[in-house]
Amino acid sequence: MIYCKRVYDEASDSDGKRVLVDRLWPRGIRKEDLRMDAWCKDASPSTPLRQWYHQDMTQQDEFRTRYLAELNAHPEHCHELFDYARQGDLTLLYAARDPVFNHALVLADYLRSRLL
Repeated sequence: MIYCKRVYDEASDSDGKRVLVDRLWPRGIRKEDLRMDAWCKDASPSTPLRQWYHQDMTQQDEFRTRYLAELNAHPEHCHELFDYARQGDLTLLYAARDPVFNHALVLADYLRSRLL
């Protein structure tokens, strides 16, 4: 299974592999305090896309379309994530405030759709 969890939430043994999927290090967390197995910066939205979205966060559909286009253009950025997901549970860690729509959820859908 692929899960998504905020980096600020408590780690759990049921998380499986825990991978940070943000391009920037999350605020307020020391590197030695975050329980994670890997940091896949390249699987996160590009800096221009992230900056564009933060200008108008109501553009969720367009963000999803553009982010999926980036992932499709560079599937190699997700190889490590696919490997983890094939081995067992995978939790994508993100710092975004919105638990209903964020890039980690889009990435999780992308991974699930290609693991079938």
